[in-house]
Amino acid sequence: MGAATPGPGANGADGTAGPVGEGDTLELRTADAFTDELARALTQELQHAPTQPQDGPWDGDFIELVACDRPGAPAAGRGPDLLDGLADWGPVSTDAGPFQLVPVRIGRDLPLVAQWMNDPAVAAFWELAGPESVTADHLRAQLDGDGRSIPCLGVLGGVPMSYWEVYRADLDPVARHYPARPHDTGLHLLIGRVADRGRGLGTHLLRRVADHVLDHRPSCTRVVAEPDLRNTPSVAAFLGAGFRLTREIEPAGKRAGLMIRDRALRGLL
Repeated sequence: MGAATPGPGANGADGTAGPVGEGDTLELRTADAFTDELARALTQELQHAPTQPQDGPWDGDFIELVACDRPGAPAAGRGPDLLDGLADWGPVSTDAGPFQLVPVRIGRDLPLVAQWMNDPAVAAFWELAGPESVTADHLRAQLDGDGRSIPCLGVLGGVPMSYWEVYRADLDPVARHYPARPHDTGLHLLIGRVADRGRGLGTHLLRRVADHVLDHRPSCTRVVAEPDLRNTPSVAAFLGAGFRLTREIEPAGKRAGLMIRDRALRGLL
């Protein structure tokens, strides 16, 4: 499917996005207010968790991840689970609080993800700016596929603050550009909340998530990424997170750096 390939390393995995002007300030305040509203809804629903799955924003299964609604679970006729039950991995501790990858549900998450994609700092690398339908098409290509790529919200301390794609790099078109190994697992990341950018949080989360992948995917020996080489903050964040820059590749017509975090070296880097 290769749906994860177009936009790796978005606005700087470390969140550096350049200066913010007056016009941007209003947009950022609007974005923060929207995120705060979703977080408040999440808190309320955790306190009054429904007994049945619902379709509205931030259902009780947001954290509980009800089995029948997990994008990571193999559907009938869909074949094996290619990412070892990502929806069940649960939270991981970080210096900034508990962090969890929560598989995207379009009915719940599209407005927020589309808003992030329209941030100029993000759009420069992901190229998904425009109406919500543009982002929806990108998400559906993964959600309706065979499970080799799972789009997720990154939820830190109960607040959605980033967008991730966890994908089977060995089954992705990027595998044509390097000597892939079975079960290589790839990461794409963007930091959505401006307040979380430029302070090292992306680097910290990358390290924790890469190790989370290795902990839950015993067959995976390497976590890989291919950030755009123009996106120097993103490249720096991956290096700071224990990834090695191994070569330059050109997937989807861009110059990217192939970054690898090895299971065998995770205690050294």
